[in-house]
Amino acid sequence: MRDSMWGFLLFAGVAWLAISWSVLRLDPAGVASVAGPVILFGALAEAVRALAGTRTWWLNAGMSVLFAATAVVLLLDRDSTWTTPAALVGWFLMVRGALDVAVSTMNRGTDRTWGVLMALGIAQVGLGFYAAGPLARDADPVVMLLGGLGLLRAVADLVTALRLREVSGVRAHEVLQLSPEREDGVAGYSAGLSDFEVPKAKHRAASKTFHDEVLRTTADLDTMIAQAGVTGTPRATPDPEDLPAVPDTPEGAEEAAERHH
Repeated sequence: MRDSMWGFLLFAGVAWLAISWSVLRLDPAGVASVAGPVILFGALAEAVRALAGTRTWWLNAGMSVLFAATAVVLLLDRDSTWTTPAALVGWFLMVRGALDVAVSTMNRGTDRTWGVLMALGIAQVGLGFYAAGPLARDADPVVMLLGGLGLLRAVADLVTALRLREVSGVRAHEVLQLSPEREDGVAGYSAGLSDFEVPKAKHRAASKTFHDEVLRTTADLDTMIAQAGVTGTPRATPDPEDLPAVPDTPEGAEEAAERHH
């Protein structure tokens, strides 16, 4: 879906530029009548963004419905003042700008154009805040608002279209390149997970009997005594048949100790 949608967004960006230039060239008396179609085109652009298949497609779909309703209110408005057009255009700018700021913040680790989109979102929020205030009640401010709306949306759609075109031309793992810090973290996590999943039998020696452990401990003790220089009177080596049986379990050792005492 992305392979084909970037062309539609590119067309939308060019159309926004044409709208911005045309609105600035209109007579102020006719600007209020074109505010509704401009917002309606914004709703159509949101629908195209939703079809692009991004992770936030549901946000774009919701914005499309919301802006379409806003455009209908503007088209049905018969008020001769500039209050309603300025307020609804400001509403569009504030909501769309806030969405751009949120999405760019969410994608800052995977999209290198997130800074541009955040700057555009902040500019839209500021322009919408001005439109909702008492200073935008005349024809000239409304003209500048619609012209600024078209310019900002043109840049946003052009950047998104070119980014989608880039994504469709390269492989996904080349686009979603992790930072060096995240690569080190993922490598360390993978290594630890591999060590945990390896059978523990590979990391330890084969199990030994209790008799082998007793012999090893006794040999180590004799070596330590010899290194310390402790000597004693040698005794005759006893006959192995006269020696008691060596216990093979801890329980057998306890029984032998009880018989000795």
